[in-house]
Amino acid sequence: MKVLAINGSPRKKWNTATLLGKALEGAASQGAETELIHLYDLDYKGCISCFSCKLKDGKSYGRCAVKDDLAPVLERIESTDAFILGSPIYLGAATGQMRSFLERLVFPYLVYDLERSTLCRRRIRTGFIYTLGADEDQMKQMGFDQPLKLTEMMLKGIFGASETLLVNDTYQFDDYSKYVTPRFDPEQKARRRADVFPQDCQKAFEMGARLAR
Repeated sequence: MKVLAINGSPRKKWNTATLLGKALEGAASQGAETELIHLYDLDYKGCISCFSCKLKDGKSYGRCAVKDDLAPVLERIESTDAFILGSPIYLGAATGQMRSFLERLVFPYLVYDLERSTLCRRRIRTGFIYTLGADEDQMKQMGFDQPLKLTEMMLKGIFGASETLLVNDTYQFDDYSKYVTPRFDPEQKARRRADVFPQDCQKAFEMGARLAR
């Protein structure tokens, strides 16, 4: 059993990366071989609309033809048993690096037919962990949760299974006094970090364990 985690955050040791690490611990607890990949370490772009993955009898049919730092990651995903994506929410959506990754990952598998078929040759379990500075009420008021549901539906359609973990009201800075953030209550943020984030880490651990079973 192989489980990959893909970090779409520019931070390697903060909320998203921490949660992905816990998810991989959960997968390892079930005997899985695990790996964490940081997208911000890679040099790549999103889909360039070359349509090589859709060309009849083409050598890249069903696969992304672009050769860059992302190409070997996409190849590893084809042979993995499960993968877990992670991203903070920037301006209501996943980071640009994660969005570009999803374009390259998903589009080659899509078939333009009425059944919305997939070219993925086997079922791969998937999970997505999102971190948000907004709390649950603010998220719903601003509609941040709607694009996330669409991504889960897309992953289910292509790979056969997906689940989502939303981690709200995350701690964004080590010291809030150094930044212009009048919207936030630093003491409330610190309490949430101490009381709720460990529970979120446990949920991530449990996700990883489920995906590895």
